[in-house]
Amino acid sequence: MAWQELIFDVPPTEVEALSEYLSDAGAASVTFKDNADTPIYEPAADASDLWPHTRVIGLFETGTDFDRVLALIQHAPAFASLPPYRITELKEQQWERLWMDEFKPMRFGERLWICPTEMSPPEPDAINIMLDPGLAFGTGTHPTTALCLEWIDQNDLNDKTVIDFGCGSGILAIAAAKCGAASIAAIDIDPQALQATHSNASQNNVAAQISTALPDEAAGKLAATDCLLANILANPIMELADYFSTLVKHNGIIVLSGILSEQATQVIAAYEPWFEFMPVTEKEGWVRLVARRNGR
Repeated sequence: MAWQELIFDVPPTEVEALSEYLSDAGAASVTFKDNADTPIYEPAADASDLWPHTRVIGLFETGTDFDRVLALIQHAPAFASLPPYRITELKEQQWERLWMDEFKPMRFGERLWICPTEMSPPEPDAINIMLDPGLAFGTGTHPTTALCLEWIDQNDLNDKTVIDFGCGSGILAIAAAKCGAASIAAIDIDPQALQATHSNASQNNVAAQISTALPDEAAGKLAATDCLLANILANPIMELADYFSTLVKHNGIIVLSGILSEQATQVIAAYEPWFEFMPVTEKEGWVRLVARRNGR
């Protein structure tokens, strides 16, 4: 099927109404994109932040009567006039294949590789995780994920217990299992992430070592662990400091990422009552914090 995009550049105050009108007019999907260069690293938990200059894109079947769609928007009470727009043809492509073609094998540290399932590992004798891009976040391409994978590669997890809090695709849990961890509890607020983790663990023959659960399901059931990995964001990491302190054994390790460089001091302060921190590792403006649980 051929497609066309109806593209508007609007301020955040008009995004919601425009999205609803496009959907009512028959758009197969409506997406938002940054129309400038204004990253939103970490919105508040109760906020739905948008960029100051937002691009709203309605996807329509070729042959759509755009005069009717534009008239609907032009006469809508939410708009004083028709916002600037353009219509573009969307070339027919095998979108999943296009995404996959951009995902190449990646090495983390000395021995750990992430490889697409349809490709042969560059180093067959290395520790290879076979993983394709999916809806759950985490293929190793983001600096925060890379920082955690490099730590896993560099440290001894043989026969250790691990908690992967915010597991996403399960990439860290699978890496820990492949590197010798005895058992991993993979926790995420998104059921789809848990499904992805289970599927990816099965594909990599480590499903027996990895259990999955929502945070509410895991509450009160998790035993103190040798290592806790949390690649989420600074605000929830700080909010969970007290809880995480109960999940790590005396002399156990906590690995925190998803933290911007300027947030590191604040996160460290939240954990210092229970943990002794090692030197900070930084990559592309993001940091990895590693600390050992003290006896307090």
